[in-house]
Amino acid sequence: MSAKPTKPVLRQTGLTMIELVIFIIIVGVAVVGVLGVISINTGRSADPVRQKQALAIAEGLINEIRTAGTALCDITDAASYGVPGAACTVPDNVGPETTTARPFDNVNDYVRQWGQPAPYAADTAGTAFPAGYAATVTVSQAAAFAGVPAADTFLITVAVSYGGPTDVVLQTVRTRYQP
Repeated sequence: MSAKPTKPVLRQTGLTMIELVIFIIIVGVAVVGVLGVISINTGRSADPVRQKQALAIAEGLINEIRTAGTALCDITDAASYGVPGAACTVPDNVGPETTTARPFDNVNDYVRQWGQPAPYAADTAGTAFPAGYAATVTVSQAAAFAGVPAADTFLITVAVSYGGPTDVVLQTVRTRYQP
């Protein structure tokens, strides 16, 4: 009897078609999920830039208003303008000056009426805000502040809208000190 040598059974290595299809489905679902998260983050990544630009506009306006004077007398009142405690012949009222080269010489010149927002689409030098930005300035005579009477206390509010979920709002208090 002669024994024939038997061939060892070779195990097939590799993937079956079902395993390959399941792998493709799992990887496809994972890629779609990751791309969805990236898409959401990319779509919202411009908001911080727009918000920072709105903050820069608000800071610029509020700093400009804070540096304006708080005189009781109009700038055209040559005898009393800038003189503490002087009786004014021309009192300074709300609204920009129409008779001088600098229409915004006083805090109250930035609004047309106390406590009412005044819209701005450009800064006071005339430089337009970027598209999609709008600002409002409100100056109101707040309550007495640290011993300063209410008539000499100004609450300044600057709000800038930019199409985001909220507006950028800055507030500061400015007082008129008369020794």
